[in-house]
Amino acid sequence: MKVLVVDDSSVMRRILINALNTGGITEVQQAADGSEAVAMCAAEAYDLVLMDWNMPNMRGIDAVRTIRSSGNTVKIMMVTTEAEKSRVIEALKAGANNYVVKPFEPATILEKIQATCAS
Repeated sequence: MKVLVVDDSSVMRRILINALNTGGITEVQQAADGSEAVAMCAAEAYDLVLMDWNMPNMRGIDAVRTIRSSGNTVKIMMVTTEAEKSRVIEALKAGANNYVVKPFEPATILEKIQATCAS
């Protein structure tokens, strides 16, 4: 499985990558903001994108909309501190396949990934 981890925090990217590695997912690339993620998704195929919401240059929600508007059907999971129900609904309407609120346990993220990629 090829995963793109998108977060402006290098520490959070490392936490996510470590959780992925624990689950046997080792083909992982990183982006520091939404615009970088959009460009990377246009350039190559991923099985899953883990997308933060709040980032400079382009917010994650806008990146999701842009990726979807290009016709890309990659699985996208929001991984964010935005916990309000309205935010979850907004992300799903924009095209996200699943949603995880930070902080999270590595086991939780792996379960959500399995559920997201199985659907």
